[in-house]
Amino acid sequence: MTTSVITGDIIKSRNQTNPDVWIDVLKKALSNLSSDQDYWDVYRGDSFQIEVKDWLNSFENAVYIKACIKTIKDLDVRIAIGIGDKSYEGKNVTESNGEAFVFSGETLETLKKEKQNLRIKTKNTELNEELNLYFKLALTFMDNWTPNSAEIVKLNFENPTALQSELGRLIGINQNAVSMRQKRAHLEEILELNNMYKQKTDSL
Repeated sequence: MTTSVITGDIIKSRNQTNPDVWIDVLKKALSNLSSDQDYWDVYRGDSFQIEVKDWLNSFENAVYIKACIKTIKDLDVRIAIGIGDKSYEGKNVTESNGEAFVFSGETLETLKKEKQNLRIKTKNTELNEELNLYFKLALTFMDNWTPNSAEIVKLNFENPTALQSELGRLIGINQNAVSMRQKRAHLEEILELNNMYKQKTDSL
């Protein structure tokens, strides 16, 4: 059975005087993505893993987690996506195993060495190279999101059909301010990249 696994860790988590702040944000983000806690876990203090069974959603889920964490000033997250087979179903996500889990774990270690914050690994080497180049380009602005930019991306993923005016009401700003924040966050480009990601990974 093909699945996807997102493994990540929080960057500069130890600089935070109150870790409960980001742990609560992270757990809420993961529970929004999967209501069944058997499929996600936060471990070793600042690491996490979530299985996303519909791998077509794994890129947008990764972006959503990043946006949630970056609503907190001075924090960021490293995220590795692995797509492949699942050979063993454990009691929870950290006990399960298979290609997707191995790919995701190995890729996170690569990210730490290369100081990059988002990568994917599948069985298709050419696809990996292509998508990782797109990710590298997208990180040039995603890594620089302010908390305001991150918040608007987070809200967009939580309310995909909402109008700008409706999003504005949720955070107490007007429609123009929402539009400006979406532009600064490069939301349109992220959504375009997400569509391309789905097309490219559909055949896996």
